Amino acid sequence: MENAITFSIVGSGGDGAVVAGDLIAMACAARGLHVMKTEAYGPQIRGGESSSTVRISSAPLVAPAESNDALVVFRFADFARFRSEMALSPDCVVFHEPNDPPPAELAALRCIAVPFGELAREKNMVAIGILGAMFDIPGDEIRAAIKKRFRKKGETVIEANLKAFGVGQAFQPASLGRRLESLRYTGTPHLLMSGNEAAAFGALHAGCTFFAGYPITPSSEILHFLSDWLPRIGGACVQTEDELAAIGAVVGASFAGAKAMTATSGPGLSLMAEMLGLSSIAEIPSVIVDVQRGGPSTGIPTKSEQSDLFHALYASHGDTPRVVLACCDVEDAFHTTVDAFNIAEEYQLPVIVLSDQLIGQRRETVDAASLVHDVVQRRIALPVDEYKRYAYTEDGVSPMTIPGIEHGMYQTNGLEHDELGRPSSMYVVHEQMNDKRHRKLDAIADRYRLFRRFGAEHPELGILCWGSSAGTVREAVERMNGMGASVAAFVPRILAPLPASELQAFVDQCERILVVELSHAAQFHRYLRSEIDLPRGRTAVLARSGGKTLTVSEVMAAAVEKVMA
Repeated sequence: MENAITFSIVGSGGDGAVVAGDLIAMACAARGLHVMKTEAYGPQIRGGESSSTVRISSAPLVAPAESNDALVVFRFADFARFRSEMALSPDCVVFHEPNDPPPAELAALRCIAVPFGELAREKNMVAIGILGAMFDIPGDEIRAAIKKRFRKKGETVIEANLKAFGVGQAFQPASLGRRLESLRYTGTPHLLMSGNEAAAFGALHAGCTFFAGYPITPSSEILHFLSDWLPRIGGACVQTEDELAAIGAVVGASFAGAKAMTATSGPGLSLMAEMLGLSSIAEIPSVIVDVQRGGPSTGIPTKSEQSDLFHALYASHGDTPRVVLACCDVEDAFHTTVDAFNIAEEYQLPVIVLSDQLIGQRRETVDAASLVHDVVQRRIALPVDEYKRYAYTEDGVSPMTIPGIEHGMYQTNGLEHDELGRPSSMYVVHEQMNDKRHRKLDAIADRYRLFRRFGAEHPELGILCWGSSAGTVREAVERMNGMGASVAAFVPRILAPLPASELQAFVDQCERILVVELSHAAQFHRYLRSEIDLPRGRTAVLARSGGKTLTVSEVMAAAVEKVMA
């Protein structure tokens, strides 16, 4: 993308690489630039390598950058752990400690020795001073960001960081490198937030008053955000002993009348499978946000992957209807979470929101005015005669009360039951109730046609993807169409029930299809084959493991090699 810059800062725990990226991102967003900041960590609970990559542009950003214009390395041993994930442009300027020379593979780049540790104890502030001067990022905004970030630590800490920043600004070798003075500062601030913050804010907007969760990377920021904000609005946030207890508390709170949610990652979602079934059979609204990471088992807690799809679609025994949504970017995490509450409340079933580490922990600028969404309120029945909690209705949705409603008491548990809630093992009742619960999915499919389509109106190549892959695919589509190709993409935001008719219509109008996903087992492709008619012989797949961000060039190369060749 023209008129954009990208830089990375790499270090170990305590070096402040992530904080440095945050501060520059905050400064640029305050001046009206568009920002996308991503983070990467090692698997260690404390310490270990970390990196922060910031992409800045005058135009909206939809995907992480492919290569860096500048790189700050506090230790090349840490950089080596990210080397396969961090491309450097031919003009990249590398800043490093004098006693830590760059490896031979970087010899062709311009490498500048900077005694970060000697210049100041706060060497990350020195780094942002250098980068800010290099790319003409307004120093007053960076200083304001420093004051805001460290305001709770007192004036002594603030002054030390400001002084170190000033040292970095002054450390400017002659002819430092490329300056992008073409960046247009509108002066109109943008809101900067992460996907996890957006999901948590979406929950508050939807009326969530109860959250229960157990800390797990990369979803913990949702717990942190709501533990701060829910008590301010009269809600409750509970850190439970494990994920099974968390989903149990959510189901219980929802039964009592609260809009309730939990958030987790793959290992936690595995523990929640049993309670998914209870929420489904008892028809109790519940919302689960799954911020995916590399799996299976403990896997790669700090890296992104799209491999929880099958688990979200099929986990829990028996025929267990649920809705699965997927957000595409940070702003969409807000809207998708509100959609999840609306569907859960209206149709009385569990709803899973699939996010991932790339969306959850990256920070990007959003339009604050766009964070508005219609909200569905829970309909509380007020029965006057015999109350049938599980009455068989046309759309499968029955009148729901909460404890204490006169004439509204009923039995509820995990056993199959009749319309009154009384346990039953009769085939005819089981068949009727299964039909009732699954009727909801038909109603949801008719009402919630959630998808994005972009690109050529009559494409030769159609790309199918979901979740965080959407932004990268979008930029690839724009580039290919700019080169004279005819490409479009279809991105379902609701995966179950899938918007099958619209998806099939898109596939039918394309000569060739490419399915893109971060799943070694190609779960999305396999799922699509079970739901729609993908043309055999004209469908290719780009499916690989997570742990490394999908790039625009990767998508374009797959389009050429697998489809257009």
